[in-house]
Order: sequence, then C-alpha cells, then structure tokens
Amino acid sequence: MIRSELIQKIADENPHLYQRDVERIVNTIFEEITNAMARGDRVELRGFGAFSVKKRDARTGRNPRTGEAVEVEEKHVPFFKTGKLLRDRLNGK
Repeated sequence: MIRSELIQKIADENPHLYQRDVERIVNTIFEEITNAMARGDRVELRGFGAFSVKKRDARTGRNPRTGEAVEVEEKHVPFFKTGKLLRDRLNGK
C-alpha cells in the first residue's frame, strides 16, 4: 500500500471527512514521525511497532566492482521493530 492508497482508504471509510483533510492528517503523522526520528527520538505505536534510529560506525568496505577498499563514514539509519500484536497477526495467531 502506498500513501495515496492509504489516504483513499481512510477517506472511503470516513465519508464525513474531506479527502484533503485526510491527506493533511496522514501527511502530518508521517512528518511528525520523521521529525522525531531526525531528533533521535523513538516513536512507538502500540500494537504496530516502534521506529528508532540506529548508529552505524565508520568502517572499511569494498567496492564490489574493483575490489578496492573504501572508507564508509559513520551514519544513522532508520530501524523498525514490529509490535507483538502485528507479529502475532502476521503469523496467524
């Protein structure tokens, strides 16, 4: 499911809301999650999962084409851990 499909589904299930309002709500939710993660905060949605940021240390990598050593800088990457309810639902429990 992509963002526009999510917006359409929410709008269809809530006919009393205008589509532009639903779009604004969905965009605000994603913006707030993104902003929190950019600050290094953890975002937890009970039953769904938790978004956090993990730090990857600098390392020496390899160029797959030439095989030469390449220095890879330290970086921060997004991480998602599923919640118990989501995991159970995916596994048919």
